[in-house]
Amino acid sequence: MKKGVALLLGATMLAGIAMPVHAQEAVNGAEANTGGDIVVTGSRIKRPDLAGVGPATVLSAEQIENSGVVNIENVLQRIPAVAGFSGNQTNAYWTGNGYGTAQVNLRGLGIKRTLVLLNGRRLVAGGTGANSSPDLNMIPVVALARTDVLKDGASAIYGADAVAGVVNLITRNDFEGLGVSGRYGITGKGDGRDFTGDIIWGARNDRGGIMAAATYQKTQAVGMTSRAACSLSEVTPGSLSCVNSANTPGGRAVLANGQQINFNQVLGGNGDFFEPYSAAKHNINAWQWLNAVSPIERISTSVFADYDITDNIEAFGEFLYTHRKSNQLATPGTLRNLAIAADHPTNPTGQSLTVVRRMLLEAGPRHFFQKTNTWQATGGLRGKLANDWSWEVSAAFGRNTAKDGSTNVANLQNVANTLDVTKCSNAPGAAIPCGDYLGYGDLTPAVLDYIHFTSVDRGGNELASFTADLTGQIVQLPAGPLSFAAGLAYREEKGWRNPDPLTVAGIANNNQQDPVSGKIETKEAYLELSAPLLADKPFFKALTLDAAVRYSDYKLFGSDWNYKLGLDWQLNNAFRLRGTYGTGFRVPNVPELFSGIVEGNLTTTDPCSNFSASGNATLIANCQASGVPAGYTQIGTTILTTSGGNRDLKPESSTTWTIGAVFQPSALVPGLSLTADWFDIKIKDAIRAIPGSTKLAVCYASANLSHPFCDDFSRSTLTGEVNFLSAQTINTGREQMRGLDLGLVYARTVGDVELSFDVNVTWLDKYEITPFLGAAPIVFDGHIGGGNGGYPEWRGYGALTAKKDNVIATWSTQWIGKATDFNAQPTHIGYRTPNVFYHNAQIAFEVNDKTRFQIGVDNLFDRKAPYIRSFTDGNTDTMTYDLLGRRFYVGLRTGF
Repeated sequence: MKKGVALLLGATMLAGIAMPVHAQEAVNGAEANTGGDIVVTGSRIKRPDLAGVGPATVLSAEQIENSGVVNIENVLQRIPAVAGFSGNQTNAYWTGNGYGTAQVNLRGLGIKRTLVLLNGRRLVAGGTGANSSPDLNMIPVVALARTDVLKDGASAIYGADAVAGVVNLITRNDFEGLGVSGRYGITGKGDGRDFTGDIIWGARNDRGGIMAAATYQKTQAVGMTSRAACSLSEVTPGSLSCVNSANTPGGRAVLANGQQINFNQVLGGNGDFFEPYSAAKHNINAWQWLNAVSPIERISTSVFADYDITDNIEAFGEFLYTHRKSNQLATPGTLRNLAIAADHPTNPTGQSLTVVRRMLLEAGPRHFFQKTNTWQATGGLRGKLANDWSWEVSAAFGRNTAKDGSTNVANLQNVANTLDVTKCSNAPGAAIPCGDYLGYGDLTPAVLDYIHFTSVDRGGNELASFTADLTGQIVQLPAGPLSFAAGLAYREEKGWRNPDPLTVAGIANNNQQDPVSGKIETKEAYLELSAPLLADKPFFKALTLDAAVRYSDYKLFGSDWNYKLGLDWQLNNAFRLRGTYGTGFRVPNVPELFSGIVEGNLTTTDPCSNFSASGNATLIANCQASGVPAGYTQIGTTILTTSGGNRDLKPESSTTWTIGAVFQPSALVPGLSLTADWFDIKIKDAIRAIPGSTKLAVCYASANLSHPFCDDFSRSTLTGEVNFLSAQTINTGREQMRGLDLGLVYARTVGDVELSFDVNVTWLDKYEITPFLGAAPIVFDGHIGGGNGGYPEWRGYGALTAKKDNVIATWSTQWIGKATDFNAQPTHIGYRTPNVFYHNAQIAFEVNDKTRFQIGVDNLFDRKAPYIRSFTDGNTDTMTYDLLGRRFYVGLRTGF
């Protein structure tokens, strides 16, 4: 640590020792505020309430139970401040090797910019290796007291990654006895069954206590064609039709003269038959081998304990363990660019040809699978000093390991051997059988067994951390005590991923990957002060200045200072103003730095598809200049895309403003609380991977193909289709976002019915990404699709709860506002989406203090997801909309 930091911390500690003060009695942060101070998310200093810290949403255990949701990521993704690209069960293909890892994306700024904590401490990343975000489902929901969502930058308080905000999971510490609960759900179509069972046990005495909880969850797969029959596109202007995969089971080939042909696609038909390729005739519906929801089986366990060693020293410990099995159904493997000479015995054309794509349908679909084990142990001591200062030291170690892979992966070297007549033989039992790839059904079982294998990859993540915190009051000022928090932290994060050796060698046809291994080491110190400036004055019931500074030293990137200032002005009992300004600093994480190049077929929209009918002069001219033939239609919906890390990445820095007001007119309208918070975030040297669809759209919108993105792809000179596209992580120029959060909470009793109404709305005024200095910005606000997720200008969520005697009824509504497709033209179908409302209802019966029965329905009116031209899956944006439709559930909780 720099000498300045040491002196700063030392002076603070010495001042407090010299001037002891009387601290207020504090309660644990997991408990409700009963009059004492609490530790709230966004500050290390104990405070009387949440209102002065910044814009925050607090989800209590009761609110989560009334929502009927059993996964914390589904609760969080209903919050209007959550947007963009994230991971959950219905978009498990898109989680960057997470494969079902539950994530959260505050503000839509990226999961890497949302810090997830458990009781104020970091969690190890989850996934299948070299990942950047914890799995939210590590903690059984039954063990949670509340979930705090701080919608404000907090790097000065918590360090890197808290650029967009913080999600802090707070566990219970008051449970005694034994509790069990279960929930069973099913969709309105009779599929998608899911079961969740919980058990919690706790015991306490006057010296401490222990609590253990476990959750078991198993969900059933939902086939994609049950929700979206096929991949839709506007082939003919004004109407949607199926555009199936151009990975044909007969084999699509290009002859030497440029003509495209397709070989026999009738099982048992003429193996030498071929004809001119026709997308309408030969393409195949690949969605029959995809899932809208992938199955997951998971068990999550946790143990929390605390014990008073003395009257002033308490020991505490936490242990988490999660085992998850998940899998995804995938299309049969596809071979690409097989060159077959004119005189090859399997070639009936008499010309040399290149098989552009040949689906290995004879082997059936591929099955991707993952098995992950994640655990984390935390131990520490906390206590009070003679001057009523509080201290805490803790150490944590977490480790995530995983094995994943895929069946029916083609060994390209073995494929080449089956085509080499000097190596292969048609004799029964030959070591290398000869293969005929021209025509569906011509591949024998012997060839399929020889060329296929099951790939197995291994990876993991580690987190080791140590923290030491000290908090208390330094001196009594005229308006109140000057409070402080100070501390030191050390953190080491590792990530690794070792793909199957054949994948690394580039001869496995499940997209080439390089091994990943890296480590990031951090040392930090911070100081936070809260100074009451005025109290009980006209127009100044209270005026408090908050300040924090943090010094971070990264082994790979050097050092950095970050700070935050906040002002809380309470005019009277009804009106309060608050504002913060802070800086942030995020270093590239392990996967962003060290991930090797990965190739994959990603859903991508080609703007040159049917370009002549677009009416856009710039687009038409650019597509023609690229050599795209007139009448060209994108073949299929995916493009081979490379992604991966970049060791030349630099850290990104950010600044965040928030200005807000709280209005609680208890004298006029008891129980009403109104909040409004304006946020403004700027990120410099932003670390981001621009999706391929966005790159293509921006390139073809530039004059004379002048945008640098035009260098990131190439087209086939034979067919005009994009045959290479790069979407690697880069430092973009800057990102800018601003908007407004509005909140309303109202509670009152009408007769003998207790009513509560809670509404949150977010207006996204601006979100633009400048890919490099001097470039025109890419506008994200009000747009959706293209692999970016959704950024509608308006989002909202509200819940109305009514309680009478032992009956509780809850109605909630999620609002997703209108948005424009990133990559569509105004004349295209799906150019603009409508307002979408999802309504949910639940009724619960509290039989007694420990037993509760509930029934409910989500998406009550079976709202269908709108069509998105540049969809991710299921003809829509699965990051934003619901594919499943109406869902029913029943649940029971009881205790002993």
